[in-house]
Amino acid sequence: MRSWKFWLGVLVSIIFLALALRGLDFAGFWTTVRHANYWWLVPGVAVYFGAVWARTWRWHYMLRHIKPVSLTRLFPVVVIGYMGNNVYPACAGEVLRSYVLRRKEGVPVSASLATVVLERLFDGLVMLLFVFLTLPFAPLPAGYAALVTLFSLVFFAALIVFLALALRPARMSRVYAWVVDHVVPAGLRPRVHGLFDRFVEGLQSLRSPRDLLLIFLSSTLIWLTETTKYWFVMQAFPFHVSFLVLMLMTAVVNLATTLPSTPGYVGTFDAPGIAILAAYGVPKAIATGYTLVLHIALWLPITLLGAVFMLLEHVGWRDFGRAVEERNVEAAP
Repeated sequence: MRSWKFWLGVLVSIIFLALALRGLDFAGFWTTVRHANYWWLVPGVAVYFGAVWARTWRWHYMLRHIKPVSLTRLFPVVVIGYMGNNVYPACAGEVLRSYVLRRKEGVPVSASLATVVLERLFDGLVMLLFVFLTLPFAPLPAGYAALVTLFSLVFFAALIVFLALALRPARMSRVYAWVVDHVVPAGLRPRVHGLFDRFVEGLQSLRSPRDLLLIFLSSTLIWLTETTKYWFVMQAFPFHVSFLVLMLMTAVVNLATTLPSTPGYVGTFDAPGIAILAAYGVPKAIATGYTLVLHIALWLPITLLGAVFMLLEHVGWRDFGRAVEERNVEAAP
């Protein structure tokens, strides 16, 4: 039986899809899709994989405190993880890539997961930076200010907690130990403590101002590169908005995809993207066609390449479950 998280994701996707399709001129939408110049997807996909390579470098840099792993060995692991996020619910690809890294390089799952969580934190902070930089020139559509405010509070609170864990591990360990000893059953406490210790190990990048700066700059480069893909795909359609509007769209849709949804971020990617473009004068039929094609162009290439790397790395679908088990078992005393 599916968990409540799965059904929550389905419900959220249905709501966002309803928002995306409400009032859509389907005839205009199909005309837009049929007449798009799909050759522009080629440079768009190429630029996107440049961003994936930059993501690989960022993870390589963050992992070096735990174990140096070459970019060529790490790239397939990153692609498998993003493929997993696209086809499996609850961002299970993040756990999967940590599991594959554990199998290939011996890096503890909990430690590498900490670096993955840290990546997501910096991604969120860059998305918020994009919003605040573009607001004077590309104001948010009605209804999305509350979403941005919510994520601002969440990401900055997470940054403060992670900095405290990295810079004051002994003090935070005492606080954590007190909570565990009063909440977690006695038989599980050693395992939970082990997970905590390995997780903190993965946060070492936060202890160096130089590391913080490099991670933030690389994260900014990654998302500027991904926004460039949005620009290339736009050339295939009969509309034009400024790069700043595309930065705002990139930020809002990627913040929205952190909400529960079906695999592939159905609805949570599409509705905000259409709303941003419509707010800047793009007819909804064209905005919907563009957003749908962009979504597929982001989803399909890395999913196909991830499937190829799964075969080459001898990773099967059952490894999704094993990844979760590995995360739990490795912390046992």
